[in-house]
Amino acid sequence: MLNIYKITANSVVDFAAEELKKYLRMMMTEGGDIKIAYDPAATDGFRLGLMQDMGLDVSDVPCPELDDIIYIDTDTAGGVIAGSNPRSVLFAVYEYLRKNGCRWLFPGVDGEYIPLKNTEPVKLRFIPSFRHRAQCIEGGNYQQNLIDNIDFSAKLGMNSYMLEFRVPPHYKNYYTHRNNPTLKPEPVSTETALQWKRMCETEMAKRGMEFHDVGHGWTGDSFVDRSQIVLGWATVDPETVSEETKQYLAMVNGKRGFFNDSPAATNFCMSNPKARKKVIEFILEYTKAHTNANYVHVWLADQVNNFCECDECRKKTPSDWFVVLLNELDKALEQEGLSNRIGFNAYMDTFWAPVTEVIQNPDRFLFNVGPITRKYTAPVDEARIKQLELPAYELNKSVVPTSIEEYLAYVEQWEKTWTGTTQAFEYHFWRFFVHSVSGISIARSAFEDAKVYKRQRFNALMQNGTQRCFFPTGLAFYAYARVIYDTSLGFEEVAEDYLSHLFGKDWRQFYEFLENAEKLLPHSYLALSNGRTHYVDPDMAKHIEENLDRVLAEGKALVESHYNSDLRVQTVAVRVLEYYLVYLEYYAKMMREKALGNDDEAMKIFEAFRNTMGTYEIYIQNFFDQYQTFSELGRMAERKEDSVLSVFYV
Repeated sequence: MLNIYKITANSVVDFAAEELKKYLRMMMTEGGDIKIAYDPAATDGFRLGLMQDMGLDVSDVPCPELDDIIYIDTDTAGGVIAGSNPRSVLFAVYEYLRKNGCRWLFPGVDGEYIPLKNTEPVKLRFIPSFRHRAQCIEGGNYQQNLIDNIDFSAKLGMNSYMLEFRVPPHYKNYYTHRNNPTLKPEPVSTETALQWKRMCETEMAKRGMEFHDVGHGWTGDSFVDRSQIVLGWATVDPETVSEETKQYLAMVNGKRGFFNDSPAATNFCMSNPKARKKVIEFILEYTKAHTNANYVHVWLADQVNNFCECDECRKKTPSDWFVVLLNELDKALEQEGLSNRIGFNAYMDTFWAPVTEVIQNPDRFLFNVGPITRKYTAPVDEARIKQLELPAYELNKSVVPTSIEEYLAYVEQWEKTWTGTTQAFEYHFWRFFVHSVSGISIARSAFEDAKVYKRQRFNALMQNGTQRCFFPTGLAFYAYARVIYDTSLGFEEVAEDYLSHLFGKDWRQFYEFLENAEKLLPHSYLALSNGRTHYVDPDMAKHIEENLDRVLAEGKALVESHYNSDLRVQTVAVRVLEYYLVYLEYYAKMMREKALGNDDEAMKIFEAFRNTMGTYEIYIQNFFDQYQTFSELGRMAERKEDSVLSVFYV
C-alpha cells in the first residue's frame, strides 16, 4: 500500500495530497487504498510540503511567495514532492503525474488522459519561465465552465486567474443566450452572479492560485450610488446623472458626463484631488472587503481619446496623472494595513510613458501592457522595436499602435523608470481566435509570442479570452500554457504531445487536416479589418470553391474511421470534430460570398450558420463559445467598413 504524508500543514497541500491519491488510484491496474496522514517526521512514502519545511534551498528565486519552484525526487514507492509555496506543491504533484504519462487536454473529466501503469521514478527541480501564468475571463461564461477551467488551468501549471469587473458581465452573455436565437434567455440576477464569483474565488483558493480582480469600472462607478452596480459596459440614462456627479467626470469637447453614457468607458477629472479621493476611497472600500484578492487591478476607461481637457488636467499627461493616483492609492493601502497588490496598465492613452511621475513602491504593483489593437498574422520583428520613432502624445488625438513592435517600443519608454514586474495582457483567445479557423495559426502565434515576451524582459503573461477555446481542439491553449511554463519547448514537440494523446497513433493525419483547413481559409485573409473592400477577392472565392469539398471529405473520412475509441478523451475529441465540419463548411461558404462582394448573401449564410450551431450548442458548449464566435463572425459578415479601434463588442 502506498502512503502520502503531508509535511506542511496547509489546505492547499491537503488538496495536493488528495489529487495525488486520486490519480495514483486511477493509474493502478488493481484497486487499493492510499493512506494520507500529516507527519512532518515521515521518512518513507510520498512526502508533500514546502521545500523550506524539508530543508531545501529556495534562495535562487527573488520571492518564494510569488515565484514557483517545482521539486520532485521520487522512486516507485514514494519520495519528495515539494514546492516553494503551497500552490507549487500542487503543481509538483501534477508535474509528477505528467512525467508518469498523465495529460489534461481540455477541461472536465472527459479531457483527462490517465494511463494504466506502474509509476516510474522522477527527479526534477524546475522554475517556470514566467512568474505569473494566467488567463482572464471573456466571452460568454457559464458557471460549471469557469469551475472546470480553474481546475484545468492549475493542472497545466498556470498559477493566476482573473475575474474581470466587480460583477462579471460575461455570465449574461451566456445565460441570455446572446447570438443563439434557438434558445430562450435565462436571466441570472446580480446576486447570483456575485455568489458564483465567490464560488470561483474559493476554487482558486483551494489550489493556492493568485486571484486577480476587477480591472475596468473604477473610473465611472466611483461616482455613482454604491448600491448600484453597472454591469460591464452597460450604459446609464444621461438624464439621471446629477450635476454633482458630472463635476468629477472628464471634460471632453467642453462637456462633462459619462462617455457614450457608459461608466466603464469614462475617465474622470484626474487633476481634481476630490475626484481622486473618491476613486481611492471606493478602491479601499472594496479592497477591505476583498482581502482575498491578491491583485486588485485598477484600470482607466475602456476607450481612447476621452481624457479630461480641463486646464489643470492638461498640465500632465494621462500616464502622469495615473501614476499620481497610483502613488496616492499605495499610501492609502499602507495606512490601512492592506497587503493587496495593484495591477495597472498601459492601455490606449497610457501607452505613452509618464514624463514627470514615477511609481514610488514598485513591489506593490504589477504593470500590464494590453496590446488590444495589434495583429496576430505575422511573427514579431524584434529588431524593428528599437528602430521605431514613436509619436509624441497629443491629448485626445492618440493614434493607437497596430503592431506588437510598436507596443514593445512603448514599454521600453515606460521601463526607463518602471523597475517592477511587467505583464503582457494578451488577446490571442478573444475575437482574434475566430480568425484562426482550426486554431493552428493562433496556437503558433501565442506560443512564439510568449518567447518574445520573455526575451523582452516580461515576467508575466495573462490571456484575456474565451474560456471555451477548445474547438476544434485545445491545442492553442495547451501550447500557450506549456510555453509560459517552459519557454525552452518547441512548438512541434508540444503539438505532437497534445495531438497524439488527443487522437492516438494517427494524430498526424488529424494535424494535416487541421492545417489544410487553415490553408482553405487563411488566417491572414480572415484577420483583415472586417471591411467590405478588404474581403472582396475573386481569387480567394475561387480558391474556396476549388478546395472546400476536398477538405471536408478529408475531415469526414477521419471522423468516420476514428469515431469510437477505447479512450474516452479520444472519442470525445472526434465527436467534436464532427460538429467542426459543419462549422467549417458554413464559415467557408460565408467567406466565399464576402470574397465575391455579395454582402447580402453572406448575411443570409451567417444567420443560418448561427442558428445551426446554436442548435448544437448544448452538445459542444464545453468547447465552443457561441456568443464570442458569432459576435466576431457577425462583424465579419455585416460591417461594410471598419477601423482599428472598432474592437469592442456591443
